Amino acid sequence: MDKEWEAEAKQLLKAELARQGVTYRELVSKLEVLGIKDDEKAIGNRISRGKFTLVFFLQCMRAIGVQQVDLRDRTKRADIGGSRTPW
Repeated sequence: MDKEWEAEAKQLLKAELARQGVTYRELVSKLEVLGIKDDEKAIGNRISRGKFTLVFFLQCMRAIGVQQVDLRDRTKRADIGGSRTPW
Protein backbone atom coordinates (compact mmCIF):
# COMPACT_ATOMS: atom_id res chain seq x y z
CA MET A 1 0.00 0.00 0.00
CA ASP A 2 2.81 2.44 0.79
CA LYS A 3 4.27 1.91 -2.68
CA GLU A 4 1.02 3.18 -4.19
CA TRP A 5 1.12 6.31 -2.02
CA GLU A 6 4.77 6.89 -2.88
CA ALA A 7 3.98 6.57 -6.58
CA GLU A 8 1.11 9.03 -6.24
CA ALA A 9 3.28 11.52 -4.35
CA LYS A 10 6.01 11.22 -6.98
CA GLN A 11 3.59 11.72 -9.86
CA LEU A 12 1.96 14.70 -8.18
CA LEU A 13 5.27 16.46 -7.56
CA LYS A 14 6.61 15.65 -11.04
CA ALA A 15 3.38 16.87 -12.63
CA GLU A 16 3.56 20.20 -10.80
CA LEU A 17 7.21 20.64 -11.79
CA ALA A 18 6.28 19.93 -15.41
CA ARG A 19 3.32 22.35 -15.33
CA GLN A 20 5.63 25.08 -14.11
CA GLY A 21 8.39 24.10 -16.55
CA VAL A 22 10.88 23.63 -13.71
CA THR A 23 13.81 21.22 -13.98
CA TYR A 24 15.50 19.59 -11.00
CA ARG A 25 18.42 21.99 -11.43
CA GLU A 26 16.06 24.97 -11.34
CA LEU A 27 14.27 23.49 -8.34
CA VAL A 28 17.58 23.32 -6.46
CA SER A 29 18.13 27.03 -7.14
CA LYS A 30 14.60 27.94 -6.12
CA LEU A 31 14.88 25.94 -2.91
CA GLU A 32 18.15 27.70 -2.08
CA VAL A 33 16.28 31.02 -2.14
CA LEU A 34 14.16 29.58 0.68
CA GLY A 35 17.30 28.58 2.57
CA ILE A 36 17.06 24.89 1.67
CA LYS A 37 20.35 23.49 0.43
CA ASP A 38 20.48 20.25 -1.51
CA ASP A 39 21.99 19.06 -4.75
CA GLU A 40 20.33 18.09 -8.01
CA LYS A 41 21.19 14.40 -7.76
CA ALA A 42 19.84 14.06 -4.21
CA ILE A 43 16.61 15.84 -5.11
CA GLY A 44 16.19 13.78 -8.27
CA ASN A 45 16.70 10.56 -6.32
CA ARG A 46 14.28 11.61 -3.59
CA ILE A 47 11.58 12.47 -6.12
CA SER A 48 12.21 9.36 -8.24
CA ARG A 49 11.77 7.11 -5.21
CA GLY A 50 8.68 8.98 -4.07
CA LYS A 51 10.10 8.93 -0.55
CA PHE A 52 9.88 12.46 0.72
CA THR A 53 8.14 14.25 3.55
CA LEU A 54 5.17 16.54 3.31
CA VAL A 55 7.55 19.28 4.43
CA PHE A 56 9.73 18.68 1.35
CA PHE A 57 6.66 18.65 -0.89
CA LEU A 58 5.44 21.95 0.57
CA GLN A 59 8.90 23.49 0.20
CA CYS A 60 8.93 22.47 -3.46
CA MET A 61 5.46 23.88 -4.06
CA ARG A 62 6.40 27.17 -2.42
CA ALA A 63 9.68 27.31 -4.37
CA ILE A 64 7.98 26.85 -7.74
CA GLY A 65 5.07 29.16 -6.93
CA VAL A 66 2.26 26.61 -6.74
CA GLN A 67 -0.50 27.74 -4.40
CA GLN A 68 -3.07 25.05 -5.04
CA VAL A 69 -2.77 21.32 -5.77
CA ASP A 70 -5.55 19.09 -7.09
CA LEU A 71 -5.65 15.90 -5.02
CA ARG A 72 -8.75 14.39 -6.59
CA ASP A 73 -8.48 10.77 -7.63
CA ARG A 74 -6.84 10.50 -11.06
CA THR A 75 -9.60 8.23 -12.35
CA LYS A 76 -12.18 10.89 -11.55
CA ARG A 77 -10.01 13.60 -13.13
CA ALA A 78 -9.86 11.57 -16.35
CA ASP A 79 -13.63 11.93 -16.61
CA ILE A 80 -13.36 15.72 -16.58
CA GLY A 81 -10.45 16.07 -18.96
CA GLY A 82 -7.58 15.29 -16.59
CA SER A 83 -4.64 13.07 -17.36
CA ARG A 84 -5.33 9.39 -17.90
CA THR A 85 -1.77 8.41 -17.04
CA PRO A 86 -1.77 5.64 -14.43
CA TRP A 87 0.07 6.26 -11.17
